[in-house]
Amino acid sequence: MMMDKQGKIFIAGHRGLVGSGIVRCLEQKGYRNIVVKTRAQLDLLDAKAVEDFFANEKPDYVFLAAAKVGGIVANNTYRADFIYENIQIQNNVIHHAYKAGVKKLLFLGSSCIYPKDCPQPIKEDYLLTDILEYTNESYSIAKIAGIKMCESYNLQYGTNFVSVMPTNLYGPNDNYDLEKSHVLPALIRKMYLGKCLENENWEGIKNDLNKRPVEGFTGKATQAQMLNILAKYGIQITTEGGQRACSIKLWGTGKPRREFLHSDDMAEACVYAMEKVDFDDLVQGKGAEVRNTHINIGVGEDQSIKELAELIKDIVGFTGNLEWDNEKPDGTYQKLLDVSKMSELGWTASIGLKEGIEKVFSQYVK
Repeated sequence: MMMDKQGKIFIAGHRGLVGSGIVRCLEQKGYRNIVVKTRAQLDLLDAKAVEDFFANEKPDYVFLAAAKVGGIVANNTYRADFIYENIQIQNNVIHHAYKAGVKKLLFLGSSCIYPKDCPQPIKEDYLLTDILEYTNESYSIAKIAGIKMCESYNLQYGTNFVSVMPTNLYGPNDNYDLEKSHVLPALIRKMYLGKCLENENWEGIKNDLNKRPVEGFTGKATQAQMLNILAKYGIQITTEGGQRACSIKLWGTGKPRREFLHSDDMAEACVYAMEKVDFDDLVQGKGAEVRNTHINIGVGEDQSIKELAELIKDIVGFTGNLEWDNEKPDGTYQKLLDVSKMSELGWTASIGLKEGIEKVFSQYVK
């Protein structure tokens, strides 16, 4: 089912990494009837507010990109928040999209839905075949519930709700919070702050902390306070043999491998799926038991976290030392998606990792 250019499109989570990319992509393609709401305007955790929104606005299409997201530390620390908020958002939006007669909905999941020790590359059919990675179990279960909710509503009510599972994403509007961000934006920020520190660029550090305070510390903090908070996150000055140097301590061994997709590519994939892929296309050949109709979205290749760190170090221009804290957890060793289903449906990624990080770092510095 093609999208009507005049149809009303609601993007839940339009300020996020993928949601903002979807807005840009739709506008570039000539879609003008786009509805977005801030959390202050529409709290997706509030069932009555969501019900009223759908009853009043009656959108034709919905991109469900809103979610509570975070890195390994945040997922493990705020387990209750991650499972409650994500399931609540999904329940409210998916159910009321059905009740309001939405023509099509696209639900965004995550590659962490797959078992911890999955065969590589990961096919869609590997879902629910083994136990999940413990540190992000709450988030994963919420996202699996979203996939199953879309499938179940399609099967029972004849809706056209499609689920896509992105690999690790990065891009404009990423989260650079040192406690809660994912690995790639965290590395960019740490390398940038490390570069400022080794060059004694205190103005750069102050500007960075003013833009994104760390535990309440801004650029108004004293140099000693700034040094302390940076050291807490592994960015510190060391003296070796009388030589001043800067080092950055990173979690784990650096050996795990990860795949990264630019959010502009992800947005393109989402709009492509909304325009050209229906639930009926995904159930062909499934027989009586319809499951695993979700679609992996990725680039189909990965690199180690250590290789990623060295690439970012080179792009940022940080010349200090990278130290790996082997006492900290690595998480899943490899999460490489099999992207053949989406490829067969007609879409492949186009932004290379080096090119993508260079673009993102340029935007970060600005």
